[in-house]
Amino acid sequence: MRTVTEWLAEYGDSHRHPTNELLHWICVPVIVLCVLGFLWALPVPAAFARVSPWLNWATLVIAAGLVYYAAMSPRLALGMLPVMAAMVWLLARLDALPTPLWLICAVAFVLAWIGQFVGHAIEGRRPSFFKDLQFLMIGPLWLLSFVYRRLGLRY
Repeated sequence: MRTVTEWLAEYGDSHRHPTNELLHWICVPVIVLCVLGFLWALPVPAAFARVSPWLNWATLVIAAGLVYYAAMSPRLALGMLPVMAAMVWLLARLDALPTPLWLICAVAFVLAWIGQFVGHAIEGRRPSFFKDLQFLMIGPLWLLSFVYRRLGLRY
C-alpha cells in the first residue's frame, strides 16, 4: 500500500500550475459537498431516522471516508473531521431551502467539474483519477496537506 506522502506527491505532479491549483481549491470542496448533497437527498430507511436525524447516506459515507483517511494518515483524518462537520452543517442549511438539494448540487457539481477540466487543460495534464479512481479521495487530502504545511503540522 502506498503511503499518504506517495499519494499526495503523485497527485501533486499533475497540479503544479497556479491556475489549476486555484481552481482545485474552489472546485474540489464543491464537488465533495455536491456528492455528499446527492447522498443527503436520497431517502433513508425509517430506522435511520429513529437513531438520529443526522444519520443518512451522506453521514455514512463520511464515516467510511474518515476510516479510509485514517488508514492513510490518522492526523489528516483528524483534520478532515471539522471539514466534514462544516459540510454537514452547510448541507443541512441547503436542504432547508425551497430549491431541492439535488438540483443545487447538480448545478454546482457540473460547474465545478468544468472548472476542474479547465484547470487541467491549462496544466496540460490529465486529471489523476483517470489513472486511479482513488485519486478522487486524495484531492481533499492534498488540499488539507497544504493547510497542515502552512501551520507547521506533520501528517
